[in-house]
Amino acid sequence: MPVIEVSDLRKVYGQRVAVDGLSFTVEPGEIFGVLGPNGAGKTTAVECIGGLRQRDGGAIRVAGMDPADEGGAFRELVGIQLQESRLPDKMSVGEALDLYASFYSAPHDPAELLERLGLIEQRKTYFARLSGGQKQRLSVALALIGNPKVAILDELTTGLDPVARREVWDLLEDLRGTGVTLLLVSHFMEEAERLCDRVIVIDHGRIIAADTPEGLAASVQADQKMSFVPSAPFDLAVLRALPDVHSVSITAERVVVTGTDNVASAVIIALHERSISVGRLRVDQPSLDDAFVALTSDDEEAVAPERTAVR
Repeated sequence: MPVIEVSDLRKVYGQRVAVDGLSFTVEPGEIFGVLGPNGAGKTTAVECIGGLRQRDGGAIRVAGMDPADEGGAFRELVGIQLQESRLPDKMSVGEALDLYASFYSAPHDPAELLERLGLIEQRKTYFARLSGGQKQRLSVALALIGNPKVAILDELTTGLDPVARREVWDLLEDLRGTGVTLLLVSHFMEEAERLCDRVIVIDHGRIIAADTPEGLAASVQADQKMSFVPSAPFDLAVLRALPDVHSVSITAERVVVTGTDNVASAVIIALHERSISVGRLRVDQPSLDDAFVALTSDDEEAVAPERTAVR
């Protein structure tokens, strides 16, 4: 049975429809991504799922419970990390973890979370003295302190440096095998590609695509791009004449070529016949980032329509 079931979810603010009929399910232990441009309705949707906001229509079940009705029992089940949250300026990191741990019957070990999230040295530091990234890591720790069955994480690595971001990713990957279900709202396509089993893309309050990150990336009708440094100068017309090549340009010392899926092989063979080798070769396949841009642009033909089916 799905651990999260959302059916025809609606939320309206005055005349503005923020969430317009969302329906999807999330399986136990899954890392499920919610993607979309700013203002698409992502945060409103997950706040309704987390019981922080009353919905105006539709149905939500989280582990069989309606977040609008269950109160304390639901709070034991779900941990939430919001985009922005504040604590008292003179509450220390350790005090915050100990306080939140006291709300739950079987909390996570605060010291272990602090260690995993790189906050052990800040245990006695006041909230007001934390950097933006440290506050974000603390917010993640507070969402996980109750050993939740479902964790809702809204832009969890915003403000973190690349090293800290990957440390948080490692923690979430460790959680994958523990049975915790993660609902992850993100603007980082690399984050979604690495962590998520499935994703939905929301735009104007509606789901416009749903698949695995790999499935969405594969659906993009985009050129393959390669770049390299040639071992000797050559006439770019040699490459432009190849049927698999769509464009050729030079950026600094690198030659950049776009074309079909066979473009890399065609270019390497053509240059080899002229005794030219390619160095520092890079070949870029269509990515989730390409799919996201295509989906949320005005080009309705960029992604195959069957990708919008939601299980």
